[in-house]
Amino acid sequence: MDQKILSLAAEKTADKLQEFLQTLKEDDLTNLLQNQAVKGKVAGSLLRAIFKGSPCSEEAGTLRRHKIYTYCIQLVESGDLQKETASEIIGLLMLEAHHFPAPLLVELANEFISAVRDSSLVNGKSLELLPIILTALATKKEKLAYGKGVLSGEEYKKQLINTLCSGRWDQQHVIHLTSMFKDVPLSAEEVEFVVEKALSMFSKMNLQEIPPLVYQLLVLSSKGSRKSVLEGIIAFFNAVDKQHNEDQSGDELLDVVTVPSGELRHVEGTVILHIVFAIKLDYELGRELLKHLKAGQQGDSNNLSPFSIALLLSVTRIQRFQEQVLDFLKTSVVKSFKDLQLLQGSKFLQNLVLHRAYVSTMILEVVKNSVHSWDHVTQGLVELGFLLMDSYGPKKVLDGKAIETSPNLSRMPNQHACKLGANILLETFKIHEMVRQEILEQVLNRVVTRASSPISHFLDLLSNIVMYAPLVLQSCSSKVTEAFDYLSFLPLQTVQSLLKAVQPLLKVSMSMRDSLILVLRKAMFANQLDARKSAVAGFLLLLKNFKVLGSLSSSQCSQSLSVSQVHVDVHGHYNSVANETFCLEIMDSLRRCLSQQADVRLMLYEGFYDVLRRNSQLANSIMQTLLSQLKQFYEPKPDLLPPLKLEACILAQGDKISLQEPLDYLLCCIQHCLAWYKNTVIPLQQRKEEEEEEEEEEEAFYQDLDDILESITNRMIKSELEDFELDKSADFSQSTSIGIKNNICAFLVMGVCEVLIEYNFSIGNFSKNKFEDVLSLFMCYKKLSDILNEKAGKGKTKMTNKTNDSFLSMKCVSSLLTALFRDSTQSHQESLSVLRSNNEFMRYAVNVALQKVQRLKETGHMSGPDGQNPDKIFQNLCDITRVLLWRYTSIPTSVEESGKKEKGKSISLLCLEGLQKIFSAVQQFYQPKIQQFLRALDVTDKEGGEREDADISVTQRTAFQIRQFQRSLLNLLSGQEEDFNSREAVLLVTVLTSLSKLLEPSSPQFLQMLSWTSKICKENSREDALFCKSLMNLLFSLHVLYKSPVTLLRDLSQDIHGHLGDIDEDIEVEKTNHFAIVNLRMAAPTVCLLVLSQAEKVLEEVDWLITKLKGQVSQETLSEEASSQAVLSNHPVEKAIIMQLGTLLTFFHELVQTALPSGSCVDTLLKDLCKMYTTLTALVRYYLQVCRSSGGIPKNMEKLVKLSGSHLTPLCYSFISYVQNKKSKNLNYTGEKKEKTAAVATAMARVLRETKPIPNLIFAIEQYEKFLIHLSKKSKVNLMQHMKLSTSRDFKIKGNILDMVLREEGEDENEEGAASEHREQNKEPAKKRRKK
Repeated sequence: MDQKILSLAAEKTADKLQEFLQTLKEDDLTNLLQNQAVKGKVAGSLLRAIFKGSPCSEEAGTLRRHKIYTYCIQLVESGDLQKETASEIIGLLMLEAHHFPAPLLVELANEFISAVRDSSLVNGKSLELLPIILTALATKKEKLAYGKGVLSGEEYKKQLINTLCSGRWDQQHVIHLTSMFKDVPLSAEEVEFVVEKALSMFSKMNLQEIPPLVYQLLVLSSKGSRKSVLEGIIAFFNAVDKQHNEDQSGDELLDVVTVPSGELRHVEGTVILHIVFAIKLDYELGRELLKHLKAGQQGDSNNLSPFSIALLLSVTRIQRFQEQVLDFLKTSVVKSFKDLQLLQGSKFLQNLVLHRAYVSTMILEVVKNSVHSWDHVTQGLVELGFLLMDSYGPKKVLDGKAIETSPNLSRMPNQHACKLGANILLETFKIHEMVRQEILEQVLNRVVTRASSPISHFLDLLSNIVMYAPLVLQSCSSKVTEAFDYLSFLPLQTVQSLLKAVQPLLKVSMSMRDSLILVLRKAMFANQLDARKSAVAGFLLLLKNFKVLGSLSSSQCSQSLSVSQVHVDVHGHYNSVANETFCLEIMDSLRRCLSQQADVRLMLYEGFYDVLRRNSQLANSIMQTLLSQLKQFYEPKPDLLPPLKLEACILAQGDKISLQEPLDYLLCCIQHCLAWYKNTVIPLQQRKEEEEEEEEEEEAFYQDLDDILESITNRMIKSELEDFELDKSADFSQSTSIGIKNNICAFLVMGVCEVLIEYNFSIGNFSKNKFEDVLSLFMCYKKLSDILNEKAGKGKTKMTNKTNDSFLSMKCVSSLLTALFRDSTQSHQESLSVLRSNNEFMRYAVNVALQKVQRLKETGHMSGPDGQNPDKIFQNLCDITRVLLWRYTSIPTSVEESGKKEKGKSISLLCLEGLQKIFSAVQQFYQPKIQQFLRALDVTDKEGGEREDADISVTQRTAFQIRQFQRSLLNLLSGQEEDFNSREAVLLVTVLTSLSKLLEPSSPQFLQMLSWTSKICKENSREDALFCKSLMNLLFSLHVLYKSPVTLLRDLSQDIHGHLGDIDEDIEVEKTNHFAIVNLRMAAPTVCLLVLSQAEKVLEEVDWLITKLKGQVSQETLSEEASSQAVLSNHPVEKAIIMQLGTLLTFFHELVQTALPSGSCVDTLLKDLCKMYTTLTALVRYYLQVCRSSGGIPKNMEKLVKLSGSHLTPLCYSFISYVQNKKSKNLNYTGEKKEKTAAVATAMARVLRETKPIPNLIFAIEQYEKFLIHLSKKSKVNLMQHMKLSTSRDFKIKGNILDMVLREEGEDENEEGAASEHREQNKEPAKKRRKK
């Protein structure tokens, strides 16, 4: 039969074929077709023949065609056919679809749809036909019956698609179905149907099936709905990530059920690659992605998540979007930190807003996730890291150094952003090998090329990278070696930090060490002084870190090596032996430096002590070097005065006099090295009895140094200033060479005295004679210092910076203060009374402590031994604080000052100043150790009680200290006004301010502090601007952490109004005495400016909230019901905003009626009023947005508008008139016409400057009223009934006044010429102000 059909089909006409086919039963045909198809023989030809013999023009043919078509579809779906046969049949069916009449096409399509709905499809192969059927249907113009009506082909197609999308889809056919739609011509609405359906299927699919589905959706998105596709994909993965994190942090048993982390990340990685590929082909998709994420950034609903950040970072590989994406991420990071800062500083905001996850933690999560072969993200991460570090690195420069502060204290968004950049780079470096070389190279490039700007953040990053993996970096050693070539051109600070950072590498790589030594040797003889100093710094660092065999253990080192460095030091014994030769070689190089400039020698003297402590075997070599150096300047004959050859220390080149040998530093270095040697090495040596001879020899050697120092001490005490040619008659001016020489000598002698004071105090062991020596040395120091100060006072020379740093070490200062103020041991009293009897000496000791702490605050470290070691500094700070605190609290200033009237500050006041500096330094550099610090201050804390005290919180300990200072301030305020010590009061308030930062805002201690401060402000009145300002600032800083300060501002504004009077002189204002600290003198400008700046902060917070609300509303592209729900959920925030603005309105209501003195107060008030109206306008615009969905505005908003109309706007206009009248009075108030002066010209300029905010304010009011009119129309509530449009904006030109002024100007013309020549005389200002 099949042969017959085929032969008939071969004929030209199809008539016979048709006849033959009609004779056959349908089952015969289908069976025949099935047999041929399964055998895979001539099924295609047979099918062609059947279709040829079943033309659509005849009904029978059409029915047969339909039957066969349906049967073929079932055949293909059954899966019994071979692949080729199935493909051939499908191809034929596709070609035939267009010949079908429309009703049949509808039937076929419906069969498909019901098959999909009933899940009767087996392999989904036949789905390829559906797009052809739908496309064919869309081209049919005829009307088709649908229900009771008729539809065109296109409309019917839409209806079918709708039915298909609203039905159930089987999980295995989702991808087939989605991919099918790409071949159907779809309208935007139809694409939206399909996309929504596909997205809703995500949650039902296996994770592995998501990437192909995403791919199909992205292909489909080229027809439209790009935004929905991207939003859907991002929202799905955000939800999966969230669920995954919750499961992981939840019960361990759930691990069985949840997706393994690796699988999820791989799927996400594949999806990201698909999206990036799609964006490369369709830039519109990229623009849509950025638009979507930026829209989320405006409001509260932040669209950024680890998935979307990873996606954005991958998009940076597309040149076109790179800059936009990185810029967007950068601003998002900083915005997130700024929001956090705003929230941390205000209890009002904390109560209203729950802070979402930080962008910074999300980015670091992306870095962590990128370990699952997300190579496409790494490049973006590196770029983002460097962008953040470059944009937000330290900017402030002082003497070429950036002033660093700890991130805990200054919660500066920029610093956090820079730190985040460094963290991203460090973590990426750890995970991805492929970018290590690049990161290292970029960091080194920045270190080398940005010598002038602060690069400490890059050096810290380099240090962390090297610490992480010194062995890994060996492969990149060429980059580091390359950087060494630039050492001699870099600033000293950079060189020191760079070498410190790469130091672990030097232990691993001999070649690197050798190349560094070559560079340093060259630098040692370079022309530039800086290069030589760098060489010394480099050599000292090497000496410190390459230990010689037999050196003391690192527990006695000032900075112990890190773990990774110690592990690297593999061949311990060999290294130590080799190191000895190496170190002695370096010592030889360094000895040559002793003939170079003073600065180079000085560096060497400052570094030797640290080398000695880390590498004790070098002691002999170092001490020998120092001794031979000292002998050049030491007078060996015991009876010759003075004992030092100061002339030899000074170099004269023609007229130019300079210091050649910093003898004071040399002696200082010897004294510290000697003290260390006596305390650590000699006790150890005494145990080794077998080396007796050597010991004696060495003992003698150190004895030598001891004797020299002893002899210098004795002779210095005997020497008079005349012996140094430095008496009062000497010339100390900086303009003559003798003066310069005398200055240098004076500083040397003072330095030597200080070194000897420390030497004698430390070896004195409380002997009376030694302490008398100390005092005599101090008197010599004092005399010189007095002479220099006296001469400096006359000549105003620039010598102060040299005297800044004392030679006393921190440890010595700490022991000295403890001995002077706290030592009650009976046997020490007699000798200590020698020092205690001299008040000048005690003041000097406290002053030195102050200097040291100031230095720490400025640079982060101190001079002298252990000055770079944070732990030792911290220990000394604790000891010093304990002493100063005891001294200040036990001997108050008032007691001390009433006894003696001396010039200069009293010791108690100096102690307080010291405490204030220390508290701020500890918070700046030792935030994590605050608990330890406060425990150290607790004098009652005995060793035994430490265990129980460990659980006392920081807040409790702080509160205890605060009470002591509160008592002192109360005592100070309880005295007479004329005895009031303003300096002490301000210091006390500063101390209280810094201590109050340590209190937990939710604790009762914090509340107690707040109510105490408030009470002080209410009950005490002092006419001292500084004290008033610092106390009010303390009150505000505490108040904002408890609740919003608006009511406080309102009370203060009433006080100011009461004291200064009204702008209308006829009105008498009743005085409200809320706060006694507000008095006539303090009300303006001090308190007035303070309250205005606080009001500005409140407005900023309100503005921030309104922006958040606006963002939320614009995001609500939901159903009506959902958006009205969103409005309801915003209700508490809206209410809070309206309350804040209402109270601020009453605050401004008071100030606008106050007769403020012209100047900064008026200026700031006008600017803040302008901000107030801008914020009100923002709120009105928000309600314009909301009105669309909810239809109305709340009652309290109406009240706020009414209040602004009655209590603020009219008064603003009268205040403007008052300001302008006052200005014109000021200008008219002058003497004679002829005495026109420069003073009036400046007055005019000031008036112009101060009236500048007036037009801005008027504009702001008008904008507010304009949007109110819009809102009135929208909400059907007449909000303008409370607004009186003012007449104060009348800018008419009045002809008669103009004529009069022009006449006057004509008369004055001659005088004008004269006035311009004689600017110094008193001048009359312009006659009138025309602007009303």
